[in-house]
Amino acid sequence: MLAKVKSGAVAGVNGLMVEVEVDLAQGLPAFSTVGLAEGAVREAKDRVKAAIKNGGYEFPQRKITVNLAPASIKKEGAGYDLPIALGILASSGIIPSDTFADTAVVGELSLDGSVKRIRGVLSMVLAARDNGVKRFLVPAENASEAAVVKGIAIVGIERIDQAVEYLAGALAIEPVEVDLDVFFGATNRYQDDFSEVKGQEHVKRALEVAAAGGHNILLSGVPGTGKTMMARRLPAILPDLTLEEALETTKVYSATGALPPEIPLMVTRPFRAPHHTVSDAGLIGGGHIPRPGEVSLAHNGVLFLDELPEFKKNVLEVLRQPMEDGHVTISRAAMSLFFPAQFMLVAAMNPCPCGHLGDPFHECTCSPVQVQRYRSRLSGPLLDRIDMHVEVPAVQVEKLTQASPGESSAAIRQRVNTARAVQSERLHSDKYVYCNAQMSSRNIKKYCQIDDPSRKLLENAIARLGLSARAYYRILKIARTIADLEGVEDIQVSHIGEAVQYRRVQYEK
Repeated sequence: MLAKVKSGAVAGVNGLMVEVEVDLAQGLPAFSTVGLAEGAVREAKDRVKAAIKNGGYEFPQRKITVNLAPASIKKEGAGYDLPIALGILASSGIIPSDTFADTAVVGELSLDGSVKRIRGVLSMVLAARDNGVKRFLVPAENASEAAVVKGIAIVGIERIDQAVEYLAGALAIEPVEVDLDVFFGATNRYQDDFSEVKGQEHVKRALEVAAAGGHNILLSGVPGTGKTMMARRLPAILPDLTLEEALETTKVYSATGALPPEIPLMVTRPFRAPHHTVSDAGLIGGGHIPRPGEVSLAHNGVLFLDELPEFKKNVLEVLRQPMEDGHVTISRAAMSLFFPAQFMLVAAMNPCPCGHLGDPFHECTCSPVQVQRYRSRLSGPLLDRIDMHVEVPAVQVEKLTQASPGESSAAIRQRVNTARAVQSERLHSDKYVYCNAQMSSRNIKKYCQIDDPSRKLLENAIARLGLSARAYYRILKIARTIADLEGVEDIQVSHIGEAVQYRRVQYEK
């Protein structure tokens, strides 16, 4: 007898439907799995057999063939255990086969019959809903994560016998529901606040401009000036996540298994700070079965690279494409996978190997050759793609003890939200452009018009600083953001002047 059970898989971060076909035939007892199954899927036969027996059911002593369609896509992970087990029981006549007409199932089985948490459930549920599935059986630990998707009933399953009784109509289980409004209001909080930062007002201003326009920023200064401290507080002043952004971010974390069990939906901006020993595959993504990297885990948030020159040069160079395009494409012989990577890059570095070049309180011990070698670790094309370059000076102890608490993150975020709302209204006709940093040359020509005094100032700055054509357009984007923060429609000379200051960091040796 043949039974078909709908299930799901994850390709990259997107879900797709998989049909589990189970056939019981006459012959010597055997269990074979076909359909391009990876190791964990092929091992499912042992888990399924033990789970069915320990769940109180008889395992059929017949020739069992399991096909996972479509066969052109690799199947990996233990999420097919539960649909395979239910397919076997349906083929045995224990479960009515027609109950799977509009139902999908996913879950890993323990040997005792309990259902364990899996990764990628959110993407699978979204794909199932789009394919007309009305009901989805998921592990109970994944139920809250899956329930953020509206338009499909989510049933949390703890044991295989519970799933059998529910599908047979002998047990009633209420679908899991999540109130997104209450969830957003209760959990959208950041622990770190800008009010804790003493001094460094011009750096905080630069970070506000960066947050308002989505600009990449490089903080350069001597050790102990608060570069990392301020970078970690940047997500707290970024615009509030929309539901669409929250779903996109959660899909990435769910697909990698990095979503905390107690957080079914990411409602705060992610902050990723990989160590400088990270590989290019760890940063961008990849592997035998491609997984999202740090740039995708920072999607809709902040990617912080501390001690930027310490990263391997080949690792930094692979950042160029996602910084420009906002996504990563991993190509293999069988398929190409798309990973979202729309992040803000925040980098920090010292001015020299010893860190004290330009420090009024400590003498630099580096030779000019050492300084030049240290800076040459960062290529010109990479630095050119970082919109803002800000010097972070040393802070005197007197200012730390006398300074009053700074402005709170909530107050800064309110101004940032206002500026982003202006940009969203201005750029609404472009589907994939949400802030000034993402503007194309066509958008810049249309929305970044400047008068003659501003043009002369910008041309002189470009000539004196030796900046590239890319830097010219990035200064215009920054000036547009500064004008938006001030609520001004036209870019003024003062906006150009401030924007130019964010493109130069000079040290002398």
